[in-house]
Amino acid sequence: MRHLIASKDFRAGFVEMLPACIGLTPFGLVCGVGAAAAGANWLAALGMSAIIFSGAAQILAAQLVAVDAPLLVIVLTCVVLGLRFLMYSAAMAPYLKPLPARWQKGLAFLLTDQAFAAAVRRFDSSDDRHGAGLHFLGSGVALWTVWQITCMTGFLVGNLIPTSWSLEFAVPLCFIALVAPLFRDSPSVIAAITAGVAVLLLNELPMRL
Repeated sequence: MRHLIASKDFRAGFVEMLPACIGLTPFGLVCGVGAAAAGANWLAALGMSAIIFSGAAQILAAQLVAVDAPLLVIVLTCVVLGLRFLMYSAAMAPYLKPLPARWQKGLAFLLTDQAFAAAVRRFDSSDDRHGAGLHFLGSGVALWTVWQITCMTGFLVGNLIPTSWSLEFAVPLCFIALVAPLFRDSPSVIAAITAGVAVLLLNELPMRL
């Protein structure tokens, strides 16, 4: 681990992701509060954030646990929410192919919306796959570490946070900040507009489908 921290690419990825980590702090607090509201103990809450490592999946899993939903329903719900990572993985596969298998598996666990956006930019701007992989790892470690801290903070002191703060509003703002810089050509702009219109038109579908 020491040689990774000593790598300038790892450190650059870690530091570059810190602003996104700050933006995700309210989201992590909400997830922690959700785990506490579902009746989880601190160990279960930590396990959810450390293993699932997905805000949307954690929140819905906690809600389903709170209403005693069957385990299969909880698992399938998390799987459906994670389907977008199939697209992320397909996009990342050509970049990661030259790296050793253990690197590919480790980076796959750390793949998030934020890490994906940062990694694609880095891989596109450099032919150094190993350096870009270290940058990806640094970004993922920063996100994972801050996520554990914020989720547990929300679990332990979430009852002190006023509901009037509407922390959940930080979630869409964070995603907007991530994708906006990627709108550089007509196809990406058209895709964004199409997605936005579809969300508005299909908003009334049952169970948030």
